[in-house]
Amino acid sequence: MGNKIYTIGREFGSGGKDVGEALAKRLGIKLYDKELLQRAAKDSGFCEEVFENHDERPTSSFLYSLVMDTYSINSYASAPFLDMPLNHKVFLAQFETIKKIASQESCVIVGRCADYALSDNPDCMNIFIHSDMENRIKMVSKRCNITENKAKDMIQKNDKQRSSYYNYYTSKSWGDSTSYHLTLDSGKLGIDGCVEMILKFREIMDSK
Repeated sequence: MGNKIYTIGREFGSGGKDVGEALAKRLGIKLYDKELLQRAAKDSGFCEEVFENHDERPTSSFLYSLVMDTYSINSYASAPFLDMPLNHKVFLAQFETIKKIASQESCVIVGRCADYALSDNPDCMNIFIHSDMENRIKMVSKRCNITENKAKDMIQKNDKQRSSYYNYYTSKSWGDSTSYHLTLDSGKLGIDGCVEMILKFREIMDSK
Protein backbone atom coordinates (compact mmCIF):
# COMPACT_ATOMS: atom_id res chain seq x y z
CA MET A 1 0.00 0.00 0.00
CA GLY A 2 1.27 3.50 -0.86
CA ASN A 3 1.06 6.73 1.08
CA LYS A 4 -2.46 7.79 2.01
CA ILE A 5 -3.27 11.15 0.47
CA TYR A 6 -6.37 13.23 1.17
CA THR A 7 -7.13 16.21 -1.09
CA ILE A 8 -9.69 18.74 0.05
CA GLY A 9 -11.54 21.13 -2.23
CA ARG A 10 -13.73 23.59 -0.38
CA GLU A 11 -16.21 26.40 -0.68
CA PHE A 12 -15.00 29.58 0.99
CA GLY A 13 -16.25 29.71 4.56
CA SER A 14 -17.24 26.04 4.66
CA GLY A 15 -14.48 25.13 7.12
CA GLY A 16 -12.66 22.97 4.59
CA LYS A 17 -9.26 23.83 5.99
CA ASP A 18 -10.54 23.15 9.52
CA VAL A 19 -11.63 19.70 8.36
CA GLY A 20 -8.19 19.17 6.82
CA GLU A 21 -6.43 20.23 10.01
CA ALA A 22 -8.62 17.99 12.17
CA LEU A 23 -8.10 15.06 9.80
CA ALA A 24 -4.33 15.54 9.71
CA LYS A 25 -4.18 15.77 13.50
CA ARG A 26 -6.33 12.66 13.90
CA LEU A 27 -4.08 10.67 11.55
CA GLY A 28 -0.78 12.16 12.70
CA ILE A 29 0.14 13.35 9.21
CA LYS A 30 1.06 16.74 7.75
CA LEU A 31 -1.33 19.26 6.27
CA TYR A 32 -0.29 21.23 3.20
CA ASP A 33 -2.11 24.48 2.47
CA LYS A 34 -0.02 27.66 2.27
CA GLU A 35 2.94 25.41 3.15
CA LEU A 36 2.63 23.94 -0.32
CA LEU A 37 3.49 27.33 -1.84
CA GLN A 38 6.68 27.52 0.22
CA ARG A 39 7.65 23.99 -0.79
CA ALA A 40 6.92 24.66 -4.48
CA ALA A 41 8.97 27.86 -4.36
CA LYS A 42 11.90 25.98 -2.83
CA ASP A 43 11.65 23.10 -5.32
CA SER A 44 11.36 25.33 -8.39
CA GLY A 45 13.58 28.24 -7.45
CA PHE A 46 10.84 30.77 -8.09
CA CYS A 47 10.42 33.59 -5.60
CA GLU A 48 7.73 32.65 -3.04
CA GLU A 49 5.95 35.92 -3.84
CA VAL A 50 5.24 34.56 -7.33
CA PHE A 51 3.30 31.62 -5.89
CA GLU A 52 1.43 33.82 -3.42
CA ASN A 53 0.36 36.21 -6.19
CA HIS A 54 -0.84 33.33 -8.38
CA ASP A 55 -2.35 31.22 -5.59
CA GLU A 56 -5.54 29.65 -6.99
CA ARG A 57 -5.86 32.40 -9.59
CA PRO A 58 -6.41 31.34 -13.23
CA THR A 59 -4.69 34.20 -15.06
CA SER A 60 -2.29 37.09 -14.54
CA SER A 61 -1.57 40.28 -16.41
CA PHE A 62 0.87 40.12 -19.31
CA LEU A 63 3.02 42.92 -17.86
CA TYR A 64 3.22 41.26 -14.45
CA SER A 65 4.23 37.99 -16.12
CA LEU A 66 7.03 39.72 -18.00
CA VAL A 67 8.37 41.40 -14.87
CA MET A 68 8.14 38.40 -12.56
CA ASP A 69 9.44 35.97 -15.18
CA THR A 70 12.98 36.99 -14.22
CA TYR A 71 12.59 34.77 -11.16
CA SER A 72 12.79 31.56 -13.21
CA ILE A 73 16.01 29.57 -12.78
CA ASN A 74 18.09 27.01 -14.66
CA SER A 75 16.25 23.94 -13.38
CA TYR A 76 13.19 25.21 -15.26
CA ALA A 77 15.11 26.62 -18.22
CA SER A 78 14.17 24.20 -20.99
CA ALA A 79 12.80 25.85 -24.13
CA PRO A 80 9.18 24.61 -23.79
CA PHE A 81 9.04 25.80 -20.19
CA LEU A 82 10.48 29.23 -21.00
CA ASP A 83 7.81 29.76 -23.66
CA MET A 84 4.95 29.28 -21.16
CA PRO A 85 3.06 32.20 -19.54
CA LEU A 86 4.14 32.69 -15.93
CA ASN A 87 0.84 31.50 -14.46
CA HIS A 88 1.28 28.18 -16.30
CA LYS A 89 4.82 27.84 -15.01
CA VAL A 90 3.63 28.40 -11.45
CA PHE A 91 0.88 25.81 -11.87
CA LEU A 92 3.32 23.28 -13.34
CA ALA A 93 5.84 23.81 -10.54
CA GLN A 94 3.09 23.41 -7.95
CA PHE A 95 1.75 20.34 -9.79
CA GLU A 96 5.19 18.69 -9.62
CA THR A 97 5.58 19.55 -5.94
CA ILE A 98 2.21 17.97 -5.13
CA LYS A 99 3.23 14.75 -6.89
CA LYS A 100 6.60 14.78 -5.12
CA ILE A 101 5.03 15.23 -1.68
CA ALA A 102 2.52 12.43 -2.35
CA SER A 103 5.36 10.08 -3.28
CA GLN A 104 7.18 10.84 -0.03
CA GLU A 105 4.54 10.86 2.71
CA SER A 106 0.93 10.45 3.69
CA CYS A 107 -0.67 13.88 4.00
CA VAL A 108 -3.68 16.17 3.58
CA ILE A 109 -3.52 18.73 0.76
CA VAL A 110 -5.97 21.62 0.69
CA GLY A 111 -6.97 23.11 -2.69
CA ARG A 112 -4.52 23.80 -5.56
CA CYS A 113 -6.11 21.21 -7.90
CA ALA A 114 -4.35 18.46 -5.93
CA ASP A 115 -7.03 15.94 -6.91
CA TYR A 116 -6.20 16.58 -10.57
CA ALA A 117 -2.44 16.38 -9.99
CA LEU A 118 -2.89 13.02 -8.27
CA SER A 119 -5.62 11.61 -10.52
CA ASP A 120 -3.53 8.53 -11.29
CA ASN A 121 -2.76 7.82 -7.61
CA PRO A 122 -4.96 4.91 -6.35
CA ASP A 123 -4.28 5.85 -2.72
CA CYS A 124 -5.51 9.41 -3.11
CA MET A 125 -8.95 10.23 -1.73
CA ASN A 126 -10.60 13.41 -3.05
CA ILE A 127 -13.04 15.30 -0.84
CA PHE A 128 -15.10 18.45 -1.34
CA ILE A 129 -16.45 20.40 1.65
CA HIS A 130 -19.49 22.64 1.21
CA SER A 131 -22.16 24.30 3.31
CA ASP A 132 -25.18 26.53 2.75
CA MET A 133 -24.63 30.25 2.28
CA GLU A 134 -26.18 31.23 5.60
CA ASN A 135 -23.74 29.09 7.58
CA ARG A 136 -20.79 30.33 5.56
CA ILE A 137 -21.76 33.97 5.96
CA LYS A 138 -21.94 33.58 9.74
CA MET A 139 -18.60 31.79 9.88
CA VAL A 140 -16.76 34.34 7.70
CA SER A 141 -18.40 37.30 9.46
CA LYS A 142 -17.29 36.00 12.86
CA ARG A 143 -13.82 34.85 11.79
CA CYS A 144 -12.96 38.07 9.90
CA ASN A 145 -14.94 40.40 12.18
CA ILE A 146 -16.85 41.94 9.28
CA THR A 147 -20.52 42.57 8.50
CA GLU A 148 -22.59 39.80 6.99
CA ASN A 149 -22.93 41.77 3.74
CA LYS A 150 -19.15 42.03 3.43
CA ALA A 151 -18.84 38.37 4.34
CA LYS A 152 -21.22 37.42 1.54
CA ASP A 153 -19.25 39.51 -0.97
CA MET A 154 -16.01 37.87 0.18
CA ILE A 155 -17.52 34.39 -0.18
CA GLN A 156 -18.79 35.06 -3.69
CA LYS A 157 -15.46 36.53 -4.80
CA ASN A 158 -13.39 33.67 -3.40
CA ASP A 159 -15.73 30.97 -4.69
CA LYS A 160 -15.57 32.50 -8.16
CA GLN A 161 -11.79 32.65 -8.01
CA ARG A 162 -11.40 29.05 -6.86
CA SER A 163 -13.93 27.83 -9.40
CA SER A 164 -12.25 29.68 -12.26
CA TYR A 165 -8.82 28.39 -11.27
CA TYR A 166 -9.96 24.78 -10.95
CA ASN A 167 -12.04 24.78 -14.15
CA TYR A 168 -9.27 26.55 -16.09
CA TYR A 169 -6.53 24.06 -15.25
CA THR A 170 -8.42 20.78 -14.92
CA SER A 171 -11.18 21.07 -17.56
CA LYS A 172 -13.52 19.75 -14.84
CA SER A 173 -16.18 21.49 -12.75
CA TRP A 174 -15.25 22.77 -9.31
CA GLY A 175 -17.68 21.40 -6.74
CA ASP A 176 -19.20 18.86 -9.15
CA SER A 177 -19.67 15.64 -7.18
CA THR A 178 -18.35 13.54 -10.08
CA SER A 179 -14.92 15.16 -9.58
CA TYR A 180 -14.57 13.80 -6.04
CA HIS A 181 -14.88 10.58 -4.07
CA LEU A 182 -16.83 12.28 -1.30
CA THR A 183 -18.69 15.58 -0.91
CA LEU A 184 -19.65 16.61 2.62
CA ASP A 185 -21.92 19.30 4.08
CA SER A 186 -19.97 20.74 7.01
CA GLY A 187 -23.01 22.76 8.10
CA LYS A 188 -24.92 19.54 8.72
CA LEU A 189 -22.05 17.27 9.85
CA GLY A 190 -19.75 19.70 11.66
CA ILE A 191 -15.96 19.44 11.48
CA ASP A 192 -15.71 16.24 13.53
CA GLY A 193 -18.57 14.64 11.62
CA CYS A 194 -16.80 15.33 8.32
CA VAL A 195 -13.60 13.74 9.66
CA GLU A 196 -15.50 10.65 10.78
CA MET A 197 -17.13 10.29 7.35
CA ILE A 198 -13.77 10.62 5.61
CA LEU A 199 -12.17 7.97 7.81
CA LYS A 200 -15.10 5.62 7.29
CA PHE A 201 -14.93 6.11 3.54
CA ARG A 202 -11.18 5.41 3.59
CA GLU A 203 -11.85 2.22 5.50
CA ILE A 204 -14.30 1.11 2.80
CA MET A 205 -11.86 2.08 0.01
CA ASP A 206 -9.04 0.10 1.60
CA SER A 207 -11.20 -3.00 2.05
CA LYS A 208 -11.83 -3.32 -1.68
